[in-house]
Amino acid sequence: MTVSGTAAGARWVDTHCHLQLDRRPATELLKRASSVEWVVTPGVDLESSRSAVRLATEHPGRVVATAGLHPHEASRWSSQGGGIAELAGRAAAVGETGLDFYRNLSSRTHQVESFRSQIELAMLLRKPLVVHCRDAFSEVHRLLEETGAGPAAVMHCWTGGPRWTRRFLDLGVKFSFAGPVAFPTGDTVRRGAEVVPPSRGMVETDTPYLAPPPHRGEPNEPAWVALVGEALARVWGMETGEVARITSATAQQTFGVPAGGPG
Repeated sequence: MTVSGTAAGARWVDTHCHLQLDRRPATELLKRASSVEWVVTPGVDLESSRSAVRLATEHPGRVVATAGLHPHEASRWSSQGGGIAELAGRAAAVGETGLDFYRNLSSRTHQVESFRSQIELAMLLRKPLVVHCRDAFSEVHRLLEETGAGPAAVMHCWTGGPRWTRRFLDLGVKFSFAGPVAFPTGDTVRRGAEVVPPSRGMVETDTPYLAPPPHRGEPNEPAWVALVGEALARVWGMETGEVARITSATAQQTFGVPAGGPG
């Protein structure tokens, strides 16, 4: 099995990068990410969704926005849902939405209601759905299966093992892998990634969170998405440059090329 390290000239798409939640200037982060064609900047509430759309306007061809309400904020759907729905019409996708039964910062009832509403919004708009899933595999799977939204779903920062990965594959979802696939403790994530066809995978940083080795403990940034790609190359037994090509093509197919073209 031949696997390369950093591939000279490889071009990436960071499919989950919260530029608007980072204290550092977005222009600085994008400038350092010279190997990254474009990034997807997800909203997590109404204010951050507005900021994401603004960044996409300021950086055409480099940033695309999504609009959504994170499960931690799900109790605010009744007050923010209308504004998020309006922004979603101008965004590339709906989300970040989903379920987080680990922290339960909003009640499970509110989380399910908010997630279901955003699933319906994505299907109405015929747009991708960016899904957060933590300690809620069964319920997320059930809702995607019931609504038929699997083919629209991008499972952000996927951490499921082989069993759940296969079940979600059957729904037609795509998987976006982040720093945990490169963590020393990431064996379960890597075993899950092994069963994902490369054409159904993408890479992300989740900036400013989850920095991959050797940058653990530092604020993450889009320039380091290549380290996630290198980890996937080792899992899939592929050249890193080929992982960059395939995951970037899948990102383009999923989210569309930003206005003005990439780069």
